Amino acid sequence: MLPKDKREQHFMSIPQPEMRGTGGREPIFNIPGVVIALIGLCVAVYVYQNYILSERQDFEFMMNFALIPARFSMASGFVDPAVIFTFISYSFMHGSFAHIAVNMIWLAAFGSPLAGRIGAVRMILFWVFTSVVAGLTHYALHPESLSPLVGASGAISGMMGAAARYGFRRVGYGRRSEFAGPVLPIGLTLTLKPVLIFVGVWFLINIVTGLYSTGGADFSRIAWEAHIGGFIAGFFGIPLMDRPRSYDAVLRR
Repeated sequence: MLPKDKREQHFMSIPQPEMRGTGGREPIFNIPGVVIALIGLCVAVYVYQNYILSERQDFEFMMNFALIPARFSMASGFVDPAVIFTFISYSFMHGSFAHIAVNMIWLAAFGSPLAGRIGAVRMILFWVFTSVVAGLTHYALHPESLSPLVGASGAISGMMGAAARYGFRRVGYGRRSEFAGPVLPIGLTLTLKPVLIFVGVWFLINIVTGLYSTGGADFSRIAWEAHIGGFIAGFFGIPLMDRPRSYDAVLRR
């Protein structure tokens, strides 16, 4: 067994195994089908809300499918099971073009290698899991809030957390791109400079933008707590959903 500093150097110096296609040049934007489906669903919901529904209908849609913490904390007695679905449905809704555009770019960037690694079914389960944890985190900190929570940021933050557990190492490209190697132990993950820098900057940006946004209306605030909840869910939850690869044994040495 190598000392921790040597293990880190060894891990970072391991060459990436090649995963080439059967022929021809891979397209630049070659995204896994499940990620395309998630992006398509988010875009479809956004278009439906903003270009098909009337203003009144859009408001009703928001009230029915966005996550509103007060709906649970102020409920007297029985809660409609359909309302619990909002812990998932909110993740497919977005409040503005900039909101959905930024989220879809990050979804393509981090979702593609993760989907390549764990497969379509586990990717969907991962989305649901991180969205629910992100929603629960927001609810726990703002139980009486009437402000609707919307956006895929919680799930995407979970993908970033999962990426950190692979040390951000990838193999292949396009549809064949995926995170490489076994899921790293937490202790080793937190000794890798690229991970520490990314996580530190990511947390700082979320906290600063979150605190800055609290000066505006409650409806417009950034739910940075949900982002952190999603990140933590992905960071600790990815070992349960990982799909080990044959070359992991090589990268583990």
